[in-house]
Amino acid sequence: MPVAVKTPRMSSGVPGLDKLIEGGFKQGSINLICGGAGSGKTTFAIQYLIEGFKKGESGLYITFEEKKDKLFEDMLEFGWDLEKYERLGLFRFLEYTPEQIKRVLVEGGGTIDAIITQLKAKRLVIDSITSFALLFRDELTQKESSLALFELINRWGCTAILTSQAVQLSPEELTAQLQFEVDSIILFYHYKKKGVRGRAVEVLKMRGTKAAEKTVKLEMSKTGIVVYPEDIIDSM
Repeated sequence: MPVAVKTPRMSSGVPGLDKLIEGGFKQGSINLICGGAGSGKTTFAIQYLIEGFKKGESGLYITFEEKKDKLFEDMLEFGWDLEKYERLGLFRFLEYTPEQIKRVLVEGGGTIDAIITQLKAKRLVIDSITSFALLFRDELTQKESSLALFELINRWGCTAILTSQAVQLSPEELTAQLQFEVDSIILFYHYKKKGVRGRAVEVLKMRGTKAAEKTVKLEMSKTGIVVYPEDIIDSM
């Protein structure tokens, strides 16, 4: 019988997280990071790219919301010099409107195709997919457009992180947020307990992975996000 070949994994770059997901994200997968404001989604996305840069893997960051100067300045807080990686040809920052991404779908890749080819991008971040999804009024069109975007990402051969904004992670809202056919869903929480703010992370699903079914502690350190796999959060 033929021996099954395991898909290579790409490290998240977050200490403790890879232990929950069998060593990292599956190469070529599309992964949704969902959470409210201040939960750490953008920091996580950049930390994922930084991990690639350290290994010589180039990355593309597409945003509908972040301003380049502000993002670059904010990330210096963690010691991440994005301008340096840009100069080295490992990083590209694209500030697009949701309408421009919609046009990319119509063009079948367009400008982004050329950038990814030139960059030889291995890692891709879209921050956030929520603004893009709001362009489409009905659920069917939204799903069709999302699938078209995913087809492009698969063609580009990148391992992608998509962020999604959620004010509350209720079952009803999750149904709306998570209708996309992603390979994994990771939930970031920024909760308040007895007047004190805390952060946590949960791997809701990950295809082909025995992901840990628990909600664990997440912290913002001076060098980025850290996850504590053994520190289970019982209530939030």
